[in-house]
Amino acid sequence: MNETICNIAVIRGDGIGVDVTDAALAVVEAARGRTGGFQLACNDLVAGAGYFKETGQDMAPGHENAAAQADAILLGAIGLPAVRHADGTEISPHLRLRERFQLYAGVRPVKAYPNAPRRLADPRADAIDLIILRESTEGLFYSAAANKRETVANDSEVQDILRITRHTSEKLFDFAFRLAEKRKSKGRKGMVTCVDKANVFRSMAFFRKIFDERKGAFPDVETSYNYVDAQALDLIRRPWDFDVLVMENMFGDILSDLAGGLVGGMGMASCAEVGDDHALFQPAHGSAPDIMGQDKANPLAAILSAALMLDYLADRMGGHDGLTDAATVIEDAVQKGFEQNRLRPMEFGGDMGTQAVTREVMALISGD
Repeated sequence: MNETICNIAVIRGDGIGVDVTDAALAVVEAARGRTGGFQLACNDLVAGAGYFKETGQDMAPGHENAAAQADAILLGAIGLPAVRHADGTEISPHLRLRERFQLYAGVRPVKAYPNAPRRLADPRADAIDLIILRESTEGLFYSAAANKRETVANDSEVQDILRITRHTSEKLFDFAFRLAEKRKSKGRKGMVTCVDKANVFRSMAFFRKIFDERKGAFPDVETSYNYVDAQALDLIRRPWDFDVLVMENMFGDILSDLAGGLVGGMGMASCAEVGDDHALFQPAHGSAPDIMGQDKANPLAAILSAALMLDYLADRMGGHDGLTDAATVIEDAVQKGFEQNRLRPMEFGGDMGTQAVTREVMALISGD
């Protein structure tokens, strides 16, 4: 049987990025052994704050172009608290990759697992299963891209630009509606909520206007609206009522962390950043250098991000049973592991470090 070869750019980055990336790749290999049909050809690239501290560059020469040649990018974590640019901002080459590859659709799944910590006492919190879809190239993060775009920057005042364009917003909303259709086919609500601040900002009113224009092409998808402050409240009051929440970059950055806290913590926060021709996958947590190499990190966010990567690669290739099945096998293993209380990460007060959690997921994949 011929196997599909997927070229993956692997950026382990800083801190626990090394630990969780190794865990994710080991789990993908276990899933591949179960399903067959593909191989990952991994190209290790170097980027991050540690490299910047040594060289003054945030990415090794030629490695950004190498990432452009890959079918997907798998990133561990980037950033070290004590290593910053002269203006006080963190080392963040991944923001430049987002812009260069126009990775406009930031997919942040938020799912409650059995026996994982609950922040809400309501039993309906067991049904939390939503997506925060964060536009990842514009919004208020537009100023944080490679050229450090500012209208004013001096010792008296700084202004940053919030940018919303029709071109990117149309693609984002179409992505949201298609994602809702896919989730509806799997038994979810199939609803898209536009989260904005259209009552105050012209940029947000424009954002909502484009949402209203695009929804007409997806008549089977239910739609709703929420101002971002009300949405923050509703993520505490009734998160189980939502499915796909689509929003501007900064709003998504904040609400995705809030939502992650509802289902255990950032160690469960997987992430896909998808454009028309490229995609990057990473856990949404930080680099946590204080526990690097100590076998304490929760690798599940990275493992679930790798499952998102496999699903993306399957779609990129027009449908591929081996890749799709491998993604499903990983997701099912994590679900079963929590159901049977076989996954007990230290992040949640459990007795299992990075290696133990990884081994258990691999055992669940193999049927042990």
